[in-house]
Amino acid sequence: MCVNLSLTLMLLFLSGAVCSKRNVTYQQHICAVKGSSVVIPCSFYYPENLQVKKVMWGHERSNIFDGPFIFESEMKETDTRFQYIGDKQHNCSFTIHKVENNDAGKYAFRFMTDDKSKYTGIAGSTLKVVDLNVSMTRPHENKATKEGDSVNLTCINGCDSDHLSSAFTWFKNGEPKNEGPVLYLSNMNPTDSGNYSCSLKTHTGTASRVININVEYGPKNTSVSGRPSKEVEAGTNITLICSSHANPPVDYTWFKIDESHVLDVGHQPELFTADGGRYFCIATNKHGRQYSSVVTVKIKERWPSFNRDVLIITLSVAVLLIVIAAAAVIKLKTRPRAEETNCEEDSEDADYVNMPDFLTKQSQQRSQGSSRQTPTMMRKV
Repeated sequence: MCVNLSLTLMLLFLSGAVCSKRNVTYQQHICAVKGSSVVIPCSFYYPENLQVKKVMWGHERSNIFDGPFIFESEMKETDTRFQYIGDKQHNCSFTIHKVENNDAGKYAFRFMTDDKSKYTGIAGSTLKVVDLNVSMTRPHENKATKEGDSVNLTCINGCDSDHLSSAFTWFKNGEPKNEGPVLYLSNMNPTDSGNYSCSLKTHTGTASRVININVEYGPKNTSVSGRPSKEVEAGTNITLICSSHANPPVDYTWFKIDESHVLDVGHQPELFTADGGRYFCIATNKHGRQYSSVVTVKIKERWPSFNRDVLIITLSVAVLLIVIAAAAVIKLKTRPRAEETNCEEDSEDADYVNMPDFLTKQSQQRSQGSSRQTPTMMRKV
């Protein structure tokens, strides 16, 4: 038994001595966040009288002794995500960029010296790939987030276990918002709604899953507008529009104030009416209700189209009559002045006689005899 034990110990010693000539050391367990870059530290040793001609890295899903290898120094084309950052001396470190879930597993380094001997460090290094996670703490776990609530978001790197040692950047709708492992959202308002995620500060491609925060609130800014306006001609339909900002969306109710009564006249955002009067609407959701101000719809009296035509014709006739009358007046005033002028012109050559005296003298002359010639007097009429 003693002989056998001594022989076993000797073999182990000789085995260790041989292995010490060629050896590979790793960091056996490595964790990386999906999307990040990870380095697998590695060192290798070989007899000083030899030179390394070829280095290779393999993954356990392939044969780590015979390949195919994910990296081989003599390969002309390799995946750019895999980068050998070591040398052919003693550094065999290896980098994986943009880590994917299927990159997880065991990796092993293999090298060949100028005596054509090959050696593989079968212990290898095992890579674990995790996603960043976000946990949310809010006052009402099973209820909606309401305006005024406070929410805490925590970014968790599974490679840190329970220690928040990583540096994180928070994003809202894809835009950087804050840094640190916890994002505090207090006294929330509607503008806080959005999609939140986190990533490692040094690797922006390591985005976590997205957390959607939807801040609900009651109706705000409830108002009424009119189309085409709130004052129309009789017989014209007007559209009243009730609008409100709220989350979730509101239900609308229209009311008309008729003397001492308030009448329910509609349940849609738009109300179509041809009646004048005072109207208002109410916007309601599960968080409350809000009243609009009262608006007054005015109906203007209008002339029928045929009355307008009659009015135009009447005005035209009236203008024509005025023109005719004016022309007649001007003509009447002009005619007497013309006759008077003619009379004056005739009077310049006329002889005027006193008719009674003329008749008396004529009678006397007739009685004295016919021997005398009686002059004849002419009168112009």
